[in-house]
Amino acid sequence: MPRILSLQDAIADSVHDGDTVAMEGFTHLIPFAAGHEVIRQRRRDLTLIRMTPDLIYDQLIGMGCARKLVFSWGGNPGVGSLHRLRDAVEHGWPQPLELIEHSHAGMAHAYAAGAAGLPLAILRGYAGTDLPRVNPQIRFIDDPFSGERLAAIPPLRPDVTIIHAQRADRTGNVLLEGIIGVQKEAVLAAKRAIVTVEEIADDLRRPSPNSVVLPAWTVHAIVAAPGGARPSYAHGYYRRDNAFYTQWDAISRERETFLTWMRDNVLRIPSSPPPRARG
Repeated sequence: MPRILSLQDAIADSVHDGDTVAMEGFTHLIPFAAGHEVIRQRRRDLTLIRMTPDLIYDQLIGMGCARKLVFSWGGNPGVGSLHRLRDAVEHGWPQPLELIEHSHAGMAHAYAAGAAGLPLAILRGYAGTDLPRVNPQIRFIDDPFSGERLAAIPPLRPDVTIIHAQRADRTGNVLLEGIIGVQKEAVLAAKRAIVTVEEIADDLRRPSPNSVVLPAWTVHAIVAAPGGARPSYAHGYYRRDNAFYTQWDAISRERETFLTWMRDNVLRIPSSPPPRARG
């Protein structure tokens, strides 16, 4: 059964310097609170994995937590570039950032392969694109049955996956609802998994048709973190803060304004107190 921990203790226990860390969530349920705690604990030399790195990875990169990014698209959704990511790639600030770029389909297949314990992921893709020129991990093989030319890539197996979800019950089962991305596969592929949730309840209540239940045995630690996905949204709890995504473009464009905002809004915010479960 997973332990119910404070956010501070969960990150201290499971995220270490040099780890490969996946923080997943597609448009919503993005684990911002957990990412901020990683920054506060000054983790370094992380390999960050995310299908669509956006603001939380911009912040982690800008604060010097990352040395490598494995991804398939990066940007401020609906707004533009991630300026801290670009600064790291183009100017090595605050340190150089290595990139391993895939397609969305490639990332999804790689997580699924990692979750299944397979040595590689195979897919129809990448042929005719420039990605194999910049990513030496993309290879091509022939189907031994049909002779079809297929792409092959390594599986994704994070040291730790961090996601945000709506609810967990007291035995450690977790419910995600709404737009579901690759959270399930990312959790199953990882050695350790931290799940922050809006609430811990007596039961998960009736799931909606578009939902995923992660059984307790897949999770290492659960953290009660209401609002833990803001400024992204949590279906059934709060809306996306669209204004902040627009504001982030100006905040992050220059190094000093970025550092000032991070000092005032992340570093000076105390780590989470011990969780209080709700019935």
